[in-house]
Amino acid sequence: MIARRYRRSTVPGRQRPMGVGYVIRPATSGDAAGLLTIYAPFVADTAVSFETPVPSVQEFATRIEKALAGWAWLLAESGGECIGYAYASSHRERAAYRWSVETSAYVAPGWHRQGIGRRLYVDLFAALVKRGYCNAYAGIALPNEASIALHQAVGFEAVGVFKSVGRKFERWHDVSWWQRRLQEQPPPTLGTL
Repeated sequence: MIARRYRRSTVPGRQRPMGVGYVIRPATSGDAAGLLTIYAPFVADTAVSFETPVPSVQEFATRIEKALAGWAWLLAESGGECIGYAYASSHRERAAYRWSVETSAYVAPGWHRQGIGRRLYVDLFAALVKRGYCNAYAGIALPNEASIALHQAVGFEAVGVFKSVGRKFERWHDVSWWQRRLQEQPPPTLGTL
């Protein structure tokens, strides 16, 4: 996948200059520190991620390498700054699930509502289809209206809620599960079960 350039949408009242563009490209393990800068506040300060504690840069680099080996991990950057990312990983370990992936997207706070999350997901889906994947799933810790809106905007449909499935910050959290069809069948050259 080659890097793609996009012009940033402009929203009245934003502090960033109008017309600032960004590039979406595959991440590398060398991007781990910049990407972790985006992810760490979600871990430390919110229930958006159920992870605790914040992973090290090395752990994050290892995750990127694993995702790139089997799925995809894309980042958006502007002026050399990581401003968002989206990736896919295994949905479940059993062989029958091999055509399904779990996806996540995170965008840096100063870049919300600019279409970056949507563009990351669209490009991620294209990369996953090229690898033969058929279904994408996403879990959203509730409440999270912004994430729900993003997932709806890129074609996910709600499929259910796991009640009180995660406990963080001394309280239980529900997770809404979403699904999006990427393609009907895997390419025949990739094999069948």
